[in-house]
Amino acid sequence: MKAAQLTGIKQLEINDVSEPKLESEMDVLLKVDAVGICGSDVHYYKTGRIGDQVVRFPFTIGHECAATVKDLGSAVEKLSIGEPIVVDPAISCHNCDQCRDGRVHTCRNLKFLGCPGQVAGCLSEFIVMPESSCFSTNGKINPEQGALCEPLSIGIYAVKLAEPVENKDIAILGAGPIGLCCLVSALAENINTCYMTEKIKERIEVAKNAGAKWVGNPDEQNIVENILHLQPQGLDVVFECAGQQETINQAVELLKPGGKLVLIGIPRTDTINLPVHKIRRKEINIINVRRQNHCTQPAVDMIAEGKINVDFMITHRFKLEQAKDALDLVSEYKQGVVKAIVHI
Repeated sequence: MKAAQLTGIKQLEINDVSEPKLESEMDVLLKVDAVGICGSDVHYYKTGRIGDQVVRFPFTIGHECAATVKDLGSAVEKLSIGEPIVVDPAISCHNCDQCRDGRVHTCRNLKFLGCPGQVAGCLSEFIVMPESSCFSTNGKINPEQGALCEPLSIGIYAVKLAEPVENKDIAILGAGPIGLCCLVSALAENINTCYMTEKIKERIEVAKNAGAKWVGNPDEQNIVENILHLQPQGLDVVFECAGQQETINQAVELLKPGGKLVLIGIPRTDTINLPVHKIRRKEINIINVRRQNHCTQPAVDMIAEGKINVDFMITHRFKLEQAKDALDLVSEYKQGVVKAIVHI
């Protein structure tokens, strides 16, 4: 089968590799239909690592995907051949203390699709995943929407951790796919007002059209002063989606006492600084978001039921043979890209 593999820093080739086989009675062989290019894919492409997760070349990346069931392990009961599904890229053991406590996303033995040293990614024609990672769409959403269920599930989970958000005033720092997924998830929970920040001109317009009350560019204006002028008492929740020291500092300034700082962005550095005395005096709650926890099915359902629209995020489409073009586009933020989809 064909797979898009990293072969070096900023190098990607379409290679012939062995088709994966069913190894467990709970395994599902999937024909990949659509893959979303994620910021973490770009990290691996540009630097070969995220923290201590280092790529050993060649390696297939990708973890946001929709697929069709091609074959089933003998004990799989909830799926059938030909069924369209969405993939939760996390593979949990379901036996450790974290899994027993309902925290499958922090499983002690967790493996993740497209993560170096764990599982080869989905920028390929076929993958094998356990039944527990496969969620049927019942044909109610299309493959592109299915690929977006992975980032959307993170947005849904982040908003869930920040509850209650109904009638609250919030900010989202960063209007990339994750920030926009937080926006549509928060709007679905009836927030009062959302302020957003973004440096890319085209994304500013996308965020405004998606429902943000105000969107500012931190390269051109003082974000903190502008938002606090409109919201003098500060904000209830700030979702940090850029993974930058600058945005973390801005979030602390924007929050009212007792507010919640939700950290979602992945920093490219191993260490960040926190203005601890301001956080302490305001008694700010810091919430870390680790992927998604039991939120893939809600993502499928909310798209299918029309409660959340994700179609507007898809700005570019590619074939598998053009995967390098997709990564170059996303890594350089060209052409106002929000979400690039690779069709297999």
